[in-house]
Amino acid sequence: MQRPSETGETMNTRARQAAGNLLARHREITLRQNFRLLGLDWDLLPGVYAPHLSQSSALYAEWIPYPVHGSFCEIGSGTGYVAVTAALRGCDAVTAIDMSQAAADNTRLNAERHGVADRVRVACGDMFSPLGADDRFDLIYWNSNFVEAPSGEAAADDLERAFFDPGYTAHDAFLRDAGDHLTPGGRLMLGFTDLGNAALVGEIAARHGWRPAVLRAAGCAAPEGKINYQLVEFLRD
Repeated sequence: MQRPSETGETMNTRARQAAGNLLARHREITLRQNFRLLGLDWDLLPGVYAPHLSQSSALYAEWIPYPVHGSFCEIGSGTGYVAVTAALRGCDAVTAIDMSQAAADNTRLNAERHGVADRVRVACGDMFSPLGADDRFDLIYWNSNFVEAPSGEAAADDLERAFFDPGYTAHDAFLRDAGDHLTPGGRLMLGFTDLGNAALVGEIAARHGWRPAVLRAAGCAAPEGKINYQLVEFLRD
């Protein structure tokens, strides 16, 4: 039997291999194209995370309990398929944030494609930085870059940042600042997998007064072995 440290090292190696393989497939996308997901057609720009290449995308989009007639914020919107879905499924006000300008542009394209540009506000910035102090949401969601990289290891570009989080600094920022932008009773959720460092997420959450609870989970076959996808909600202790 492996010691805990060996198990963690093996899992992180597997996670980095899976992310590296998926990143290589993304590098092959050099022209604007369309893809189909959730029964709809979507635009995809080069350099933006391609949700149709991962089984998790449709799962998370179907699992999220969108606040009908409420407000929704997506961190790391990518193509915007979740933010647009939130508007299509009844959210009155949606904010989509991504640190990549290409992703922000892509989100706007898909909001326009599906006729919800009047309800989807798009911003480019790191985590919650584009928001004002009074911005509050009934639900905040992030499909995180769960693959842990060594602290201080710099990503080559925005696309690589969509996969790797050195030292889990992005997860720390998310859990540190999200509470400032929730309505009373608002909910905080994370798309995660068993390839991520759940123990570290738990430590970070506790440091900021949160407790993680898995709302939904499903195991899916992958070339690197079965992956367990999870929708995690953070509750106040």
